[in-house]
Amino acid sequence: MQKFTTGFLIILLIAGGFIGHAQTVSTASLLKEMTDFNAVTYWPKPYYSAGQASSYDRHSISPDKPGWFANGDNSQFIRVEQNEGHKEYVMLDQEGPGALVRFWLTTFKRAGKLRIYFDNNPIPEIVIPSYDLMKIDLKPGPALLIPHSSYQPLEKGGSTLYLPMPYAKHCKVTWEDAQPEIKEPRYYQINFRKYDPSTTVRTFSLKEARSLTTLLDKVNTQLLNPVNVSKGKQSLINQTILPKQTASVNLPKGTNAVKFLSIEVSTQDNQSLEKLLRSTILKIKFDGEQSVECPIGDFSGSGVGGRPLQSWYRTVTGDGKIISRWTMPYQKSATVSLENQSDQSVSITLKAISQPYSWNSNSMYFHAHWKFSEKVPIKKWDETSGAIEWQLSKIKGKGIFLGDSFAVFNHMHTWYGEGDQKLYVDGETFPSEFGTGAEDYYNTSWAPVVLYQSPFANAPRADTEDSYGHNTFTRTRNLDGVTFKTDFKYDLEMLGWAHGEADCAATTYWYGFR
Repeated sequence: MQKFTTGFLIILLIAGGFIGHAQTVSTASLLKEMTDFNAVTYWPKPYYSAGQASSYDRHSISPDKPGWFANGDNSQFIRVEQNEGHKEYVMLDQEGPGALVRFWLTTFKRAGKLRIYFDNNPIPEIVIPSYDLMKIDLKPGPALLIPHSSYQPLEKGGSTLYLPMPYAKHCKVTWEDAQPEIKEPRYYQINFRKYDPSTTVRTFSLKEARSLTTLLDKVNTQLLNPVNVSKGKQSLINQTILPKQTASVNLPKGTNAVKFLSIEVSTQDNQSLEKLLRSTILKIKFDGEQSVECPIGDFSGSGVGGRPLQSWYRTVTGDGKIISRWTMPYQKSATVSLENQSDQSVSITLKAISQPYSWNSNSMYFHAHWKFSEKVPIKKWDETSGAIEWQLSKIKGKGIFLGDSFAVFNHMHTWYGEGDQKLYVDGETFPSEFGTGAEDYYNTSWAPVVLYQSPFANAPRADTEDSYGHNTFTRTRNLDGVTFKTDFKYDLEMLGWAHGEADCAATTYWYGFR
């Protein structure tokens, strides 16, 4: 009888996730996590917090002290080390267990060596013979290694690496410049996970990475060509909604998740489409509480106008059809509504496909929140008296921040996005993520913005070369999601190349508990 009881207990522990908690974090496990739409709906197990090292201006110490808007966001390092007769500028020095999950950098001329060390090994695992991630001696694929829109193979421009690199004990990243002293601007942002000390991690190695060719090919294919769910219970709104009226549909009862959502507006007039995408509001209630309230165009990540977008979580087709692949779970009930706030009727079709979902104590609800401000003042970056930070989002509670869309109408004929992002978690007085410029945060460099598409960052609209008019940036997070236990805040410095103003709209995506 005692043997039967012990065996039964082991079965219960496995079913309850005990074995899952002890799972080893590896390059392969993180790659598989990247392409699991359900993974982001659960509070992470093993738990991690998010961190970032960047080249932000070190004169920025505190909001109540001079230098908070300082803009010398390049060639700023933790320290300088002497190693076998040469200088190494330390960009990141982080105790493990952890994982590098996003590495962004840019510069003009690139001569030098970039090194990545793991687990206090004095010999670097990775040596890149240039300030250029495109020169890494690996082939992670076009979804994981992305040249910026400004990238030039010989000189100016940067790139972003999404290949996860876990480490058990320690990680250090350094730069050795070709010149005795650094003369070229070296910008960088390195996002990483910090796991609980008890987490078992298998440290990244080039040998293992090169053995993952089949998995890397699969991940690249999935990220660049995400599959839309077609099987499940379908819910439909297909009607003309009169001005100031709302159309709604109840989703299947029980424990389910929306796995696919599409929205189409019928119009032949582009001007009307722009207006209707901003004035038709998507609202979703999960288990009686509203978690989504957002104009459908902004929800899509395309901003104003329904411009084409191709990303991991969202697609906007050339004819303006909006597709969402966010997994949106609920326990008992859900209602999707479309509210027409305009003065004209809108003919619209919405389709939602739901599937059964495994809800447990770590499950979270999907949220999308929209904010809009007209004529936000922008200060010239070197004349920052009176400068402000525009707050994209402020969240109370526990959850994971998974990205945003930033849709701007710029009133100036010059760049507006010189300011840095500042992300605060759980009451921080200094941001745990401090950026180097708006375009850098959204995975490009050297403004003004031009159109680009990638799985986790896009610029679907740019009206003019000098950035006047409508601009849209969007970035969704995956392995670089930001966990928070009590609160989250995202501020953006409103700095540009001249004094002026802009109309700003932000859509924030996150998962959270009730």
